[in-house]
Amino acid sequence: MTPFFTRERFGRPQVLAGVLLVAFMAQCAWLVRRRVQQGQVQPNDLFRIERGLQYWNRRNIQTVREGHDLEGSQAYLTTISDRPYDADHSPLWYLTASAPLTPWAQSLTPEIVAQLRWLAPLPYFVLGALLGASVWYVARRLYGNAGGYIALTLYCFSPAVIRSSALWFAEPGTGAGWGAFGSVFTAIAVAHTLYAPREVVLWNWRRILLLGLSFALAVGSQFSLVILVPLALGLMLYVAPERKAAAVVIWITACVIGLLILFAAYFFHPNALIEGLRHASFFPISWRAFVMPQSYQELFANIHHASPALLFALPAALITYLAWHRARYFGNTAPLLLTVLLLALRVGAPHYPGLTFQFVAIPFVFVFVAGISADLIETRRRSLVLTCVTSLLAANGVWNVWELLRVGPR
Repeated sequence: MTPFFTRERFGRPQVLAGVLLVAFMAQCAWLVRRRVQQGQVQPNDLFRIERGLQYWNRRNIQTVREGHDLEGSQAYLTTISDRPYDADHSPLWYLTASAPLTPWAQSLTPEIVAQLRWLAPLPYFVLGALLGASVWYVARRLYGNAGGYIALTLYCFSPAVIRSSALWFAEPGTGAGWGAFGSVFTAIAVAHTLYAPREVVLWNWRRILLLGLSFALAVGSQFSLVILVPLALGLMLYVAPERKAAAVVIWITACVIGLLILFAAYFFHPNALIEGLRHASFFPISWRAFVMPQSYQELFANIHHASPALLFALPAALITYLAWHRARYFGNTAPLLLTVLLLALRVGAPHYPGLTFQFVAIPFVFVFVAGISADLIETRRRSLVLTCVTSLLAANGVWNVWELLRVGPR
């Protein structure tokens, strides 16, 4: 049996990636500390956690009600309305939010609320680190060490990702981001393994489970991300055109696994699952938004929230992709197409669902920019490209840390 702790799995690249992820987690922890000093918990966080605790304790989605009330000056929630179903999120979204409190809390008492400033961001803190590790792993497999470092550095110093992971006046998006990213690239990885001379199902069972988990996490975090499920099948059929039957069987198996996980989030109540899906908004697109200039203005205005470096790196990468035929291969095209699709959905859903589309697109943008940069590094202008890329990443990192240090407790 091959040892698990080998230099191939835990060598210098993994150590450097770990250092970057530690820097990412330190930035998130800094914002969480500021959140504690601020002395308040956002009402949205309270609502997610209270509703999740109700799900955990009652084990029946249909008996949980929606709403909130403030008892005096104590900011904890109670149930007041008769609508237990969320059109955008499955119970998995709420169960994830309340997971750190389930060992000892039955409801949000004032004493528990005082601890939420530390506990509320914890699940998204972990999911953010896992998404960063996935970005590095995929970019490194596609483009080598240089591509992995570039993608991970952009990710670890991304204001949008850090804010979402720390819940700093931002909705949690790391669960949806990890699920969407995993849905796409796990599907591609599974399709590639179909060419291996081994039994398909037995060889791929880990990736099939991961693909099913990714489907569940993406759709469970936001129902409209269901669009990635058929897209994953299309990518699998493209990558393995000679193994279409096997690809379809694996995709169906992953869909069943994902559905079972969602079913478990409804605590295996069939009626609750059916009603939840019936009330779900799977395609919240307003076609009129595509002809509204404000939709595009908001989209471009928010690019710097993902990473200020993208203001320079993304146009340069797009120009290079269009002008240089060598850069137009599947490894670069796939993340670019996903970025275009998700940002188009963002334009068509200018309100809340669109913000998740925008966040989910960020890792794909980083991977695309990393791929183009890695291709340019392999040219005769290697020294010039390395200097430009390194300077841009360093400036972006310094700017982000400087802005974090300026964040006050209020």
